[in-house]
Amino acid sequence: MKTSVEISYYPLNEEFIPPIKSFIDRLNQHKQIKVQTNGMSTQVFGEYFEVMNILTTEIHQSFELPHSVFILKVINADLNIVESGS
Repeated sequence: MKTSVEISYYPLNEEFIPPIKSFIDRLNQHKQIKVQTNGMSTQVFGEYFEVMNILTTEIHQSFELPHSVFILKVINADLNIVESGS
C-alpha cells in the first residue's frame, strides 16, 4: 500500500533550524522513499511500512533533543503520483 505523510517538526529551543535540517537530511538518505520539502512542511511518499519504519527511526533520533514536537498527517494514497498526473 502506498502512503503519503506530511510532517511538521517543531524543536522547542532557540536553535531550531539545525535539528530540522538534520531530520530532513536523514530522510533524504533513504532512497526507497521520496521526500519533498517546502517552507511549511516535509512530505514523504512510498510504501506504507517502509515509510513508517523510516519515520519511526528518524523521529526517535530527533527526540534525543528534548522538547521536540512532530505533527504528522498520514494518507493511504501516494499523493505525489496523483498530483503529478502519473
